[in-house]
Amino acid sequence: MSVSTAPTAKGLWRRGRAAVAVALLVVATAVFGALLAGGGEQGRYLDPDDASLRGSKALAQLLRDRGVRVDRVDSVETAESLAREGERLLLVGAPWNGDYSEAERLANISGDFVIVGDQPYLDVLAPSVDHDGQARLRSREPGCRLPAARAAGNAYLGGRTFEADGESCYAGSLVTAGTVTVLGSGEFMTNLRLAEDGNAALALNLLGSRKAVTWLVPPPVGAGELPGPGGRSIQELMPDNVPWAVLMAVVAVAVVALWQGRRLGPVVAERLPVVVRAAETVEGRGRLYRARRARTQAAEALRGGALDRLTPRLGLGAQPRADEVVAALAARTGLEAGHLGTALYGAPPADDAGLVALAGYLDEIERQVREH
Repeated sequence: MSVSTAPTAKGLWRRGRAAVAVALLVVATAVFGALLAGGGEQGRYLDPDDASLRGSKALAQLLRDRGVRVDRVDSVETAESLAREGERLLLVGAPWNGDYSEAERLANISGDFVIVGDQPYLDVLAPSVDHDGQARLRSREPGCRLPAARAAGNAYLGGRTFEADGESCYAGSLVTAGTVTVLGSGEFMTNLRLAEDGNAALALNLLGSRKAVTWLVPPPVGAGELPGPGGRSIQELMPDNVPWAVLMAVVAVAVVALWQGRRLGPVVAERLPVVVRAAETVEGRGRLYRARRARTQAAEALRGGALDRLTPRLGLGAQPRADEVVAALAARTGLEAGHLGTALYGAPPADDAGLVALAGYLDEIERQVREH
């Protein structure tokens, strides 16, 4: 006979979860659209005008408070024109997305350089600095004689490591080569990390050595846009009917979810048409072992089952060692320890007769344990 279950809270939830899923889909679509529209809110890495955790507005303000002029530029032309004004320091922080010729022009600007090492043309900007490896970002001791680092003390550095002819500080994540200083990471200069340890002191010592800083940032790209052919964004190249197609796809998914999520009635529990006895299952598995001549697997199954049944009776732990099991069995049954070890942990039988003998001996062991 079939038994019909009455509607319950669990059943109502199962029937209504399709509508909940559709509501969540609509909300997720709205959130995704909002993220696309305002993707720039996550912050611009090492930007002196960005007040987010990834930006560096706090450091720029500290430099200005010390009388250092900070000029934020996003082009090589502007950096070259500012270099003509006099003594300056050029900071290349976020990865520069210009081409090789622009990197060469940056390298030819006179003055001191501070370069965050994750740059595509580091070999052009700092030809005497070689990439050496990677180090985990954490608070590190200077470990060098560089005055800027020794005065700052511990700082949050790591990332890429380098080799250079000058000073090597913070496990190689800050190196100097003439007028060029290369950093493995600029995280210590972000608003998030600036107040930790000696991060602010190190940043001010490195960037405040000149009267002015030319702070180079990548050229702006529209929020949620990627540059396309001819300088146009992907959104500008996209056909006008694409947003409508996306909206239609969302509606279609919602309709299909409602259609497939409907239940015609309560769940019906039915009896199994066939009951298979455990003995038949064991016999069938044994025949499969025999057909494939899988004596090794059969022996492992026999031994594993015997150990699972014997271990609790012997009062041993969950994963006893082989010598502990053999010793406990020998003391309990009086059987020879060598025979017990061979039966439970020895090599697999060489033929079917040996497998049958092993099964019989394991049964004898279990009988002896039960009787004693």
